[in-house]
Amino acid sequence: MKTLVFDNRFVRELPGDPEEGPRIRQVHGACYSRVMPTPVAKPQLLAWSPEVGELLGWGLSDAADPVFAEVFGGNRLLPGMEPYAACYGGHQFGNWAGQLGDGRAITLGETVNAAGQRWELQLKGAGPTPYSRRADGRAVLRSSIREFLCSEAMHHLGVPTTRALCLVGTGEQVVRDMFYNGNPQYEPGAVVCRVAPSFIRFGNFEIFSSRGDADLLAKLVDFTIARDFPEIEGSPTERRIGWFHEVCRRTAVMVAHWIRVGFVHGVMNTDNMSILGLTIDYGPYGWIDNFDTGWTPNTTDEEMRRYRFGHQPKIAHWNLWQLANALYPALKDAKGLEAALEAYSETYTRESQRMTADKLGLEVWQDGDGDQVERLHRLLEVNEVDMSLFYRALAVFDPDRPDFSVFDDAFYDPEKRDAARPEFEAWLADYAARLSAQGVPQALRQERMNAVNPLYVPRNYLAQQAIDLAEKGDLSGVHTLLDVFRRPYEQQPGREAYAAKRPDWARVRPGCSMLSCSS
Repeated sequence: MKTLVFDNRFVRELPGDPEEGPRIRQVHGACYSRVMPTPVAKPQLLAWSPEVGELLGWGLSDAADPVFAEVFGGNRLLPGMEPYAACYGGHQFGNWAGQLGDGRAITLGETVNAAGQRWELQLKGAGPTPYSRRADGRAVLRSSIREFLCSEAMHHLGVPTTRALCLVGTGEQVVRDMFYNGNPQYEPGAVVCRVAPSFIRFGNFEIFSSRGDADLLAKLVDFTIARDFPEIEGSPTERRIGWFHEVCRRTAVMVAHWIRVGFVHGVMNTDNMSILGLTIDYGPYGWIDNFDTGWTPNTTDEEMRRYRFGHQPKIAHWNLWQLANALYPALKDAKGLEAALEAYSETYTRESQRMTADKLGLEVWQDGDGDQVERLHRLLEVNEVDMSLFYRALAVFDPDRPDFSVFDDAFYDPEKRDAARPEFEAWLADYAARLSAQGVPQALRQERMNAVNPLYVPRNYLAQQAIDLAEKGDLSGVHTLLDVFRRPYEQQPGREAYAAKRPDWARVRPGCSMLSCSS
């Protein structure tokens, strides 16, 4: 394997826990605890992303080296790696949860590639840390496959996200109670190597504020700006406020993309929010099949539906408010923080309108478009219409020769389709008039719409089918999906099955609709 260049600024410039090792404890006055990954019985590379490997300067021969699986299974370190688990807190389902931290994630180090880009390598499922509480620090194959596939799929969809380098089987069994119903079972274990410029979260700042440690809070703020936001200039105060503005802006753009592609995070706790505005922590996530603003994929959230699809923009804003409260002791500028929070709303509205116009093939967003979009969303939701397939069909729709049958495949219930046809045709007539007024050629409009409306998305049932095969030792489903998701906007002949709407059997099958936080 080619060697990497490590520049571990997080552990070099920030204070660490004086105690090393995985003993469970409350950690004060420190940003991290040094802890080694726990070796596994038989590390085996199951899948990897060549694109992420290329970012790090690695090719196929590196991934084929047995050392690769040993390193990313947690059995071995490369020169320059300095493993640690980060200390952070967070609001979970709206309530302050105190110290949380990397309970099953261990950062190996920060590598700098030939282009000068900084990439943090983090193992998820590598064993216990001081923040594991009552857990074992491990992850099972099914959740690891989901995170590996979705991380890469989101990148190719154009959504800000952390990446995934590889998926390594451990050769060990992990006990999990998947539904929290008193029926724990043994499942195959796995480790995912996650990759991002930084894994700092909102909760990294909240924990120090909650403890009244203003000095360490300020130190972490200034470190984050210097390392991850070097483009922000001005006096120390100006830089801090400018940084929070940028965090709000990036978060707004990220969530607008989620809505654009139909992604539901499922557990938007503040400890699961990246300070870089990246999608992070792929747990009980899901993809909208039939358009439903009230749907959540998380069984833990089934009653409250706090993190439902249509509520995500408001939750992101709420989370930013908690971050602003936490940052106040270091920034001491209430008006500046409030202005940044207002800018979040403005940015989200602007980006949402722009992306929605793109989805509809509109040149610009105009007054009155909002009412028409709300009207469309109501029709899609009430009549159980597949979001992804509807927008792809809408690109085919010809306003000069309207044919409602192009939408037939997007409906889950033929009876609802037939009953709703008059209302849909009335909406389509208004839509056709809007298209005619802007004068964009049909072929060009279709090309533009297909560039922002994905055909292939990681529907839960597709991931579950790949998991079923993988648990029998067949990784072909994982490899195929990884390849399909590389080109989510393009027609891929012979792969029509991967663009099909959710089959009826997947409505209630475990792993195909809602999921628990258990992994």
